[in-house]
Amino acid sequence: MTEQLRDDPTTAPTPLARVLNFLHRAWIAELRVYSSIARAIARRPAVPEGGTGVGYHRPVLTVLFIFIGLSAVEIPILDLIVHPWPAVRIPLLILGIWGVTWMVGLLCAMLMRPHAVGPEGVRVRSGLEVDVPVGWADIASIAIARRVDEPKQPRIIGTEYAERMQDETNIEIELERLVEIRLPGLAPKGGTQRVDRIRLWADDPRAFLDAARPFLASA
Repeated sequence: MTEQLRDDPTTAPTPLARVLNFLHRAWIAELRVYSSIARAIARRPAVPEGGTGVGYHRPVLTVLFIFIGLSAVEIPILDLIVHPWPAVRIPLLILGIWGVTWMVGLLCAMLMRPHAVGPEGVRVRSGLEVDVPVGWADIASIAIARRVDEPKQPRIIGTEYAERMQDETNIEIELERLVEIRLPGLAPKGGTQRVDRIRLWADDPRAFLDAARPFLASA
């Protein structure tokens, strides 16, 4: 029943389904924070053998570093302020360390989970959650096409899926037919969607296109 509610865009998810989905996504994100840090330490990005990783983090990298720096500085300052009260100090210290770890994990996820172009197809990624695989058999063409959308537009509009970075995309993937993809969350914004066009942001769109060209030629 939960799966039906999740996948049917005409059915509003129940409050229970929303809570369970939120908890599930929070748990997955928490696990990926630590796995991404481990990948960064081991220098093993999530790119298939024979594939190419293309980043999407450049527009927000400076902001992430600023947030991490401010969060790290905040810990000793707060600790100094609440030092006389251990009952307050210890929870705040734990929360502060967790917050910095989470932000570092998010940064590592963006670095270690890039878009991937490999023998099996393209994997569209973003942060800790999004990982959308599309096989070469379903891809008709890939082109560089920069577009700026209005703020807060949904990822899915009609049969088009856009994974934007600061409201921008610069790669457009035309599909041969309507293809099912799965996004984080519940319908109508998440869950199973049917799309025939995918737009995404790549820091180096030319490298993305160059990596895809040999596979498109042989598909």
